[in-house]
Amino acid sequence: MTPAAPDQPLAPRKLRPGQAHRIVFANEKGGTGKSTTAVHVAVALSYLGARVAAIDLDPRQRTMHRYIENRLATLEKRGLTLPTPACDVFRGQHTGDLLAMIRRLEASCDFLIIDNPGRDDAYARIAVENADTLVTPMNDSFVDFDLIGQVDAETFKVKKLSFFAELIWEARMKRSRMTIEQQRPEMDWIVVRNRTGHVEARNQARLHKALTEMAKRVGFRVTQGLSERVIYRELFPSGLTLLDKGHLGELGTSHLVARQELRSLVKALNLPDFARAQSELELA
Repeated sequence: MTPAAPDQPLAPRKLRPGQAHRIVFANEKGGTGKSTTAVHVAVALSYLGARVAAIDLDPRQRTMHRYIENRLATLEKRGLTLPTPACDVFRGQHTGDLLAMIRRLEASCDFLIIDNPGRDDAYARIAVENADTLVTPMNDSFVDFDLIGQVDAETFKVKKLSFFAELIWEARMKRSRMTIEQQRPEMDWIVVRNRTGHVEARNQARLHKALTEMAKRVGFRVTQGLSERVIYRELFPSGLTLLDKGHLGELGTSHLVARQELRSLVKALNLPDFARAQSELELA
């Protein structure tokens, strides 16, 4: 039986000592803003005072790790101290090596973020199975939607699940045992709609309808993500983010809107103790 999508986000839980909340960013299609979203969420949580560690599961491209490397280099060059998550690249040879790395890192952090590669492999599946919060960024197009569901060419109604949705279903079945044995929370799967600003209105409405139908069938939540903005690409060489105000020069209106998008996204993830942290330290 397929789990129904919750009408409301799962209730936030308290972080347990030695058991970080695991956030996995996964999408087998490239160009969806997965790593960019992962980096900005990691830095946002760091700004909120959380201890954040990250694992880059793509040792070849290592986009997230490169972003953090660039950030550390910029901070050293400018003599700055800004909240920055720790980030390691996974280079193990066995799935057991990844599980050991997860256990080692989460012992000293509040949030462990894993940036999956844009492909399906044994390590990516292990990461998904161990996700407390699973985030799947996608562009607002039926090319990206095809990753989770196939639609009728005439009516745009969902015909069947695609391979990635089936993979997540299998991961949830394995995780159900982990939830009891390791006292992990139920997996919260969130589909994040990135780059919605350049989508034609009729197509956007069709996508919204298809995602709503699929969410009920498969059991995920949908939230708005990061629009297509040049600033995200421009920030990569410096490793800075939209949250590093005062170090980005003069910001235009579009940049301020982008920062608000990020704040809204982090809030929508409904992470443990987020309401308390937000009241103590604003992201803006």
